[in-house]
Amino acid sequence: MVTFANQMNIVKQIGLMLLLFSVSIGVSSCQNTDKETMGKVSKGDMAPDFELPDQDGNTFKLSDLRGKKNIVLYFYPADDTPGCTAEACSFRDSYEEFANNDTEVVGVSGNGIGSHQAFIAKYNLNFTLLSDKGGKIKRLYGVTDFLGLVSGRKTFVIDKNGKVVMDFSSNTNATKHVKESLKALENLN
Repeated sequence: MVTFANQMNIVKQIGLMLLLFSVSIGVSSCQNTDKETMGKVSKGDMAPDFELPDQDGNTFKLSDLRGKKNIVLYFYPADDTPGCTAEACSFRDSYEEFANNDTEVVGVSGNGIGSHQAFIAKYNLNFTLLSDKGGKIKRLYGVTDFLGLVSGRKTFVIDKNGKVVMDFSSNTNATKHVKESLKALENLN
């Protein structure tokens, strides 16, 4: 027998679902869908070239490493947050393995140079961090926001010829990016 209280619970659940649905539509409609600024880079593609300032204010150009090094290019939401710190420290702790695979690790976020310098100093990071203020390169690589609210977390492994050999996305398992990158590099050899 359906009671009035059961009916009210059902109405509340339906109302909540409609609210969440309308919020998700509103959030997605606010996201940039301009085809010229939103790219999609996948395994098998040539990695788009770009220039960004590194933690020292020097210009980093992706194509400068072409023919010289494999690259792990990882996009992360923000410096000195729990998940991003775990991910960065995991890359730091595995740096020898990346170096043994002739690979340069490069992190990218929307944080500024000063934030990157503090992040590197606090956690003794041993790789390059790039400042993508405004998210232009994030969009070029098709890195989408998590739930429309937080900058996305995505990693690309790029071989010496500039070809993307792995793209991995997980916003909730930050340290898995390192494991997946090392697996992809092992498959190159």
